[in-house]
Amino acid sequence: MTILYTLGDKLYINVTNRCPCSCKFCIRYNGSGVGDAENLWLTQEPTAQEVIEALSKEDLSRYRQIVYCGYGEPLCALDTVLQSAHYLKEHTSTPVRINTNGMGDLINGRPVVPLLKGLVDSISISLNAPDADSFYELCRPSFGRRAYEAMLDFTRACKPVIPQVIVSVVDYIDAQSIARCREIAEDLGVEFRVREWEH
Repeated sequence: MTILYTLGDKLYINVTNRCPCSCKFCIRYNGSGVGDAENLWLTQEPTAQEVIEALSKEDLSRYRQIVYCGYGEPLCALDTVLQSAHYLKEHTSTPVRINTNGMGDLINGRPVVPLLKGLVDSISISLNAPDADSFYELCRPSFGRRAYEAMLDFTRACKPVIPQVIVSVVDYIDAQSIARCREIAEDLGVEFRVREWEH
């Protein structure tokens, strides 16, 4: 079971393979691993204690950032994220980031962002489309078209709570859609990034 893996100068935490989306461009369709991980598919989800034990064996100061991102949506394993993030804040000054699809509130049936306060330094939210219809077609969320507005609401909630908020798109979408997404990021008052589609 691969809990931790590295990519460049960052340490990544793989807490779940669950995800409410089935994005057409998802990296999971291309293979089993990323970075130095040969296989990110989990036979079972690690417990918070297992994540903490794995982290305790690392020199966390060697990394520029510690990122919750594996072969699933981290906020599907919210309690594991929260418990291990508490450990990180007590044991390292290395910044912590979560990569998310922004559906944490829908997944957990409650507001998630207040729980992240003080634990997360940066959050990257996958915008990926300029409107609900194209988002539904591209990302195929199990929550239907309401997932898009929920993701935007999640982003708005993050802004006053988390120091760095980023929305991102994959360059799988066309240039016009990317430009419209950039405008959405500007309206939200958050950072914008374009990620390279790995295929």
